Amino acid sequence: MRILITGICGFVGFNLARCWREAGKDVEIVGIDNLCRPGSESHRTELKQMGVRHIHGDLRLASDLAALPPADWVIDAAAQPSVLAGVDGQSDSRQVVEHNLVGTLNLLEYVRSARAGLILLSTSRVYGIEPLASLPLKVHDDAFVLDASRPLPSGVSAAGVDETFSTRPPLSLYGATKRASEVMALEYGQTFGLPVWVNRCGVMAGAGQFGHAQQGIFSYWISSWLLRRPLRYIGFEGHGRQVRDALHPRDLASLLEMQMDKPDHDAPRVINVSGGADHAMSLAQLSRWCRQRFGDMTVAASPQMRRFDVPWLILDSTEAQRHWRWSPRTSLGDILREIADFAQQHPQWLDMTV
Repeated sequence: MRILITGICGFVGFNLARCWREAGKDVEIVGIDNLCRPGSESHRTELKQMGVRHIHGDLRLASDLAALPPADWVIDAAAQPSVLAGVDGQSDSRQVVEHNLVGTLNLLEYVRSARAGLILLSTSRVYGIEPLASLPLKVHDDAFVLDASRPLPSGVSAAGVDETFSTRPPLSLYGATKRASEVMALEYGQTFGLPVWVNRCGVMAGAGQFGHAQQGIFSYWISSWLLRRPLRYIGFEGHGRQVRDALHPRDLASLLEMQMDKPDHDAPRVINVSGGADHAMSLAQLSRWCRQRFGDMTVAASPQMRRFDVPWLILDSTEAQRHWRWSPRTSLGDILREIADFAQQHPQWLDMTV
């Protein structure tokens, strides 16, 4: 079996390839990446050493995809993943749409031509900003938690946000392009009889991630703390109580294997895949962890709200557990320690990747 991974030099794509190679999986892995992310170039040599072929190409260019060898499965791990992409003054709105939607449409044509299966890695940010921002919350242990004494909207529980939660706009350009990509992927699957799975992933985290304040927040925070770089709690009164969950790519890999092995499995085509409530923490709690590991440091506060930020976003992966018997095995503590160990061994990494 040949697997094509898009964005293979990014954090998720690279770790999926490495996971399968280290496990000795009997598959051929080919990847495509345009190397536009700082730090992605560093993975090319490692991929070659692992026997993984990297093709320098851009999903926005249909001609680059036409030159790819046929694959049995495609793992789409390529995207501009920042929720502020297109509005942060560092990237253009058209670029976001071209990367995250036009690229997907070109990839779907490749999938159709190759008669391949597709696994689209989507995001928690396809869920509506306004309903997320209006969730009833209270503060416990320096973190926002759901206030169970008040009515909760449909699609949310103590376990997190499930697949029925509202996806109505606004979502951000990033969220909207990923939601549109989901719809088109499912339509191609139905129209052309192709197996398609859509996995809405929470925050991916682990050693070697390209830490950035808008994504890769766990790696960015830990690496910045180690190097004593300035950090700020942004919005929500500047207390750092906003909460996210974390998922390691190797836990994602186990689910992808099952989805590729059982393309006709009677399971929802769209599911949440995340660390969940047991693998979640606030920035203030992350600071507490960093303080214990690296020593004290002051974190500045910027109470002014930022566009598209939400105070609490944990995904409920009950459907993945029910239909695939899948749950994350890498604890949040293990993820944090892995990131910290890597940061100490590679103190230059943050400068390479931001």
